[in-house]
Amino acid sequence: MKPEDQVKELAAEFKKATDKVNGLGTELTGRMEKGEKGINDLKDQVDEALTAMNEAKTRLDDMEQKQARRGNNEPDQQKSIGQQLFESDQFKSFVENPATGQRATLQVKASDITSATTAAAGSAGGLVTAQRQPGIIAPPNQILTIRDLLAPGTTDSNSIEYVRETGFTNNAAAQSAEGALKAQSDLQFDDETASVRTLAHFVKASRQILDDASQLESYIGQRLMYGLKLVEDRQLLNGDGLSGNLKGIIPQATAFADPATLANYTIMDQLRLAMLQAVLAEYPASGHVLNPIDWAKIELTKDNDGRYIIGQPQGTANPTLWGLPVVSTQAMGAGKFLTGAFNLGAQVFDRQLASVAVATQNEDDFVKNKVTILCEERLALAVYRPEAFITGTLLAKTTP
Repeated sequence: MKPEDQVKELAAEFKKATDKVNGLGTELTGRMEKGEKGINDLKDQVDEALTAMNEAKTRLDDMEQKQARRGNNEPDQQKSIGQQLFESDQFKSFVENPATGQRATLQVKASDITSATTAAAGSAGGLVTAQRQPGIIAPPNQILTIRDLLAPGTTDSNSIEYVRETGFTNNAAAQSAEGALKAQSDLQFDDETASVRTLAHFVKASRQILDDASQLESYIGQRLMYGLKLVEDRQLLNGDGLSGNLKGIIPQATAFADPATLANYTIMDQLRLAMLQAVLAEYPASGHVLNPIDWAKIELTKDNDGRYIIGQPQGTANPTLWGLPVVSTQAMGAGKFLTGAFNLGAQVFDRQLASVAVATQNEDDFVKNKVTILCEERLALAVYRPEAFITGTLLAKTTP
């Protein structure tokens, strides 16, 4: 089949899947509004239709990207981080006269800093090799990070203050008789503050490295930017809020407690129960965070006939479980998990976008032909609702 026909076929499949989701969603909404019971089967159909639609969209996007690469014989003109830095007026001025103490700085949008190996701005993946294979190897899917799950925000201050509801006693009831005393409920609130923190690191290098732009570019992309992304993941998850650390989500999250009190469940069932726990707190979950080891165990799970329960070895779809995206990161400890409403329960605020700067910091650096290459960002994390996040140990439950 011609590539053009494959695109048309995938587009038709995606439209069909979308129409099915819309139809089932309308039916489910109508039946829920009527208060009908016994609609679990319909909910399962909606979940299956959503999964099918997402997989069709992924395949369609991949095919369109391949077509775009085949139809473009010109090299990719997208400039990488280092190229943009070296071509900037600030950098040229710095190279001409480094003794003045000037700095050459490049601002990079935080959401664009990835571990992908493409040539897109913000990529922090593998180094570009001397030889390229012509357009038959598709680029890997972008690796999701904790930031990708959170609601984005910006701030011009050094802290974020907000009011959090900490208690609600609901005594609402029918009035016993005309003129009788009505029921009184109670609400409690606390003021919370999320401080802006600085994440940064730097390296010293000889000034001669400035003559080798590609080497400096690879150093920025492969080491400094990627290293900053790794520590950001760990801070957003596990930061203790002390000594300049962010106060992460896990230290504030709610412990897992099976709300359905099942006699037996697998670790995949456990993650579904964590979703239920979040829903019962009125915060539907939007993602899971797992250690790569645990995600590999889940993907390798087979039924009694040796068939994979989720996914296939040749599959290319982004990691999902129970219809939610999965972030697989070593920032999460092995055997642990975090499930929650990341889009509703927390928000990350950028005070200073991730930046790369090159400068001679002092006279001693200048006379020794040394430069400092600095990578840093300033951000704050506000966890609005701790009950929106469920954390615990991955452990199947079996009854003797």
